[in-house]
Amino acid sequence: MDRRNFFKKSVQAGLLTGAAVAFPGFYGRYFAKPSRTIPAAYDLVAIKGGEPEVMFDEAIKMYGGMKTFVKKNQKVYLKPNIGWDVTPERGGNTNPKLVKRVIEHCFDAGAKEVYVADHTCDDWKRCYVNSGIEKVVKDSGAQMVPADTESYYQEISVSSGKVLKNAKVHELVLDSDVFINMPILKNHGGARLTVSLKNMMGVVWDRRFWHRTDLQQCIADYATYSKRPVLNIVDAYYVMKRNGPRGVSTDDVVLMKSQILSTDMVAADAASAKLFGIEPDDVPHITYADAMGVGKKNLSSLNIKRIIL
Repeated sequence: MDRRNFFKKSVQAGLLTGAAVAFPGFYGRYFAKPSRTIPAAYDLVAIKGGEPEVMFDEAIKMYGGMKTFVKKNQKVYLKPNIGWDVTPERGGNTNPKLVKRVIEHCFDAGAKEVYVADHTCDDWKRCYVNSGIEKVVKDSGAQMVPADTESYYQEISVSSGKVLKNAKVHELVLDSDVFINMPILKNHGGARLTVSLKNMMGVVWDRRFWHRTDLQQCIADYATYSKRPVLNIVDAYYVMKRNGPRGVSTDDVVLMKSQILSTDMVAADAASAKLFGIEPDDVPHITYADAMGVGKKNLSSLNIKRIIL
């Protein structure tokens, strides 16, 4: 498909309740009440204790608001995880409340158009609807875009990849002015954990190559590609602790009421691993991506803002 015509054509087409679980290794005494002072910069913002939209409202302030990332009249691509035909409380997909709020912030910052798409694993139409994401996207004035057809993808070179040397990437990645990554934190049977780095599998066509070759290295390899997200927003409200990535029931899910924001995919995933209750080194693709210079997994070297609501 001619990329100049892409945007025009694409738009036609038992929960564990109670307080959020705390992991002192990442949270604990380091949390502070919300600050009204906007710093020069943070490498990472971690927040807990509120509803998805409320947490994002507070966390994005620490970066000076969405206008830091989205300028007037720009086209924005939001990449949530919408891979599974499950409802939000199952923790398989990014929370629709968070998606809605991020769209609103993008438009408030001056975005001309906001697009949302994911190359789903289950039937894409059912995933879009039953995740709750399609409704909030349309209600917010953004546009849901299909990703189920190879014609939506363009070949790119992954010049720094060790195993993955090229890939077909959804044209939204290539044609949007702003690319924002919105993964959900959860267990994954093959990759151990799925967060920001692995969420990129939803923008490529041939995911089977990754699985049958070297999944962990391919995830890290793709992350070296130059068109990276400008912001990663990790949804850790409902967190699937086992049987991922699809889960079996709400019994697999813990209510954590948390979010992590970072411009660095590796940092976001390292912090997410700590929140999940494991070390970043327990997830090979995080270590590989760090070694390849994609980002930093050493949280002690980062300027981190921790907030509890």
